[in-house]
Formats: sequence, C-alpha cells, structure tokens
Amino acid sequence: MERKEINASIAIQVLPNVVGNEEIVRVVDEVIEFIKSKGLKMNVAPFETTIEGNFDELMEIVKECQVVAVKAGAEGVMSYVKINYKPKGDILKIDEKISKYNR
Repeated sequence: MERKEINASIAIQVLPNVVGNEEIVRVVDEVIEFIKSKGLKMNVAPFETTIEGNFDELMEIVKECQVVAVKAGAEGVMSYVKINYKPKGDILKIDEKISKYNR
C-alpha cells in the first residue's frame, strides 16, 4: 500500500476509566499495540504516544483508540490529543524534534 504524504503529527494520551495502575497500563498497552499495528512512525513517551502520517488516516486512528480501550475493558475513556497539521506537508517530524536527545 502506498503511503500518503506526511502532513500531520498527532500526540494522543489515552486515560481509560479502570481501577488500579496495572489495569490502566494493560489497557493503554493494548491501545499502543493498536497504534503500532498501523505501521506508521511513532514515539511512545511516558504521557503520550506520537504518530505521524496523513491527517485523515491519523484521525481515524485517534477515533479507533477510544474503541480499542473500551473493548479492552475500560468503562469509558478520556483522551487528550495534540494535532500538528499542515495541508501542504512539510511538518516538523518526530525525528527532527527528538533525535538530538536520543544519541
């Protein structure tokens, strides 16, 4: 499948409505695995996961993250999303933002 241009970067923090830290981590891990399955450039950090790609594709992933969390056992979910969108592409990419810190 041909990838569309990278015109967006989205950071998502999923907070499942579950009891206990172990359960939070379990549900969040399922959401991260779902995101990872999409094969996009991503970066997992302590508070959020950042993905980059085509805006429309990323927004579908954000939408589905809610469903994945509920299917994993969360009664509900709150998510915080940051969006960097540039219709003509040329966004500041993940590697450009953090590679100097990961040497």
